[in-house]
Amino acid sequence: MGRILQLLNSWIGLLPRITIFNGIEMLIIAVIVYEILVWIKDTKAWLLLRGLIIILVFTAVAAILHFSVILWIIKEFAGIAVTALIIIFHPELRRALEQLGSKNLIFNFLPSSGSNEQGFSEKTVEELVKACYLLGKAKTGALMVIERHNSLENIERTGIEIGAKVTSQLLINIFEHNTPLHDGAIVIRGNIITAATCYLPLSENMTISKDLGTRHRAAIGVSEVTDSLTLVVSEETGRVSVAQGGKLTRVDDPDNLRKILGELRTTQEETHKFGLWKGRTKDEKTSCLLYTSPSPRDS
Repeated sequence: MGRILQLLNSWIGLLPRITIFNGIEMLIIAVIVYEILVWIKDTKAWLLLRGLIIILVFTAVAAILHFSVILWIIKEFAGIAVTALIIIFHPELRRALEQLGSKNLIFNFLPSSGSNEQGFSEKTVEELVKACYLLGKAKTGALMVIERHNSLENIERTGIEIGAKVTSQLLINIFEHNTPLHDGAIVIRGNIITAATCYLPLSENMTISKDLGTRHRAAIGVSEVTDSLTLVVSEETGRVSVAQGGKLTRVDDPDNLRKILGELRTTQEETHKFGLWKGRTKDEKTSCLLYTSPSPRDS
């Protein structure tokens, strides 16, 4: 028995010593690898990765069979492979960095200089709900992106300054067909419409249903690069949907939409109560962004 224990101790001694820091390091690496795989799966990079895997398998076979000419060609092209990959993956890499920057892993816990700022009011919530379902009833398309922690100023700068209070009548009038401001995005900060005819990024997620048109892809696209909550009104069916975190959910009941916006408003009030950092000045609070653009397939 003693000899067995001695052998076990000797075998255990051959194993590397793992400290708590090694465990933390392995956990961090596992999370990073998982996030990279999830990012690759939801973009065109998945197809490119499959192509790279095929090339690597082909290279391994060539090395086993000693195909010297093929190995020489691969070796010569390996030097420019990294630059080529950066160019090919440029849109995906840019979107990944935008998503990483939108997480606010550190800055969310810093003190806020605008903790007394007022977000959109309960009346604004009612006006948004009323406008969405009246627009849906008339089958007039619209897209509303509610800004949370991440700024939408870069989108706002692409539009025309407005500066009007949020009302359902004004929103419906703006989104009427053939009006000067109906095509593009409308930004609402707090209870004020600040800009119109702004542009939105489109999602490049390959898993999105082909039945969804440009308007819904724009809603998902904004929610992918920011932490915004997006309201979508379909021009063809009049259905109202909510996009958040790159996912789209249909909302058929006004009470459900009112509940979603109410929870968002409550969350923002609690955030200000505890003084979390928003990266805003006093007039840079909650904003909504509305977008309409004719789409041949917008269901």
